[in-house]
Amino acid sequence: MASRKKEEKPSVEQLFEELEEITEKLSEEELPLEEAFLKYQRGMELLKECNSIIDHVEKELQILEESE
Repeated sequence: MASRKKEEKPSVEQLFEELEEITEKLSEEELPLEEAFLKYQRGMELLKECNSIIDHVEKELQILEESE
């Protein structure tokens, strides 16, 4: 089996940065409806990913606090 490079996931900071760029474009530019919808959809995907990461970190912190 050929070895594959592990895909590096973007950091929370990178996700928030992309989300901020999308938000700015949606609020400042007059975009065609289809493009605006695609940006909105991407923003929602980023938001879900950020929430998932944050939830995971919160659970890890709770476990650490309980073990003290």
